Amino acid sequence: MQFTPLIAVHMTAALGAVALGPVALWARKGATQRPKLHRAFGYAWVTLMVLAATSALFIRDFGLPNLAGYTAIHLLIPYTLFSIVMAFVYLARRNIEGHRKTMQWLYIGACGIAGAFTLLPNRYLGKLVWGEWLGLL
Repeated sequence: MQFTPLIAVHMTAALGAVALGPVALWARKGATQRPKLHRAFGYAWVTLMVLAATSALFIRDFGLPNLAGYTAIHLLIPYTLFSIVMAFVYLARRNIEGHRKTMQWLYIGACGIAGAFTLLPNRYLGKLVWGEWLGLL
């Protein structure tokens, strides 16, 4: 696998989502709430997540166990898109608790867990990171 413009878009969106997510979540925590900041960072985060999930549809890896180039990590694509839709459904129904939990779990699953899987030594990004840092390349 090579570093292509598609992978650059995906990685930029994913890293941006990892960085913006905590701000969106934090802005609604505690005694001092910041609804404008929460909404602005929330919409930016959702946009980045949709971009990351959509771009991931076109990234295939035939080197790992796969089905037509799609590996197990691709299962996070429908999870991500469905969770985003459900988060907005919860908002429309004024179910703030459902929205909050959905977005928290989405951040943990799609940013945290997926991020950890991408850094495995046998994956492309893992080879770049660990190969450079540990001198494995």
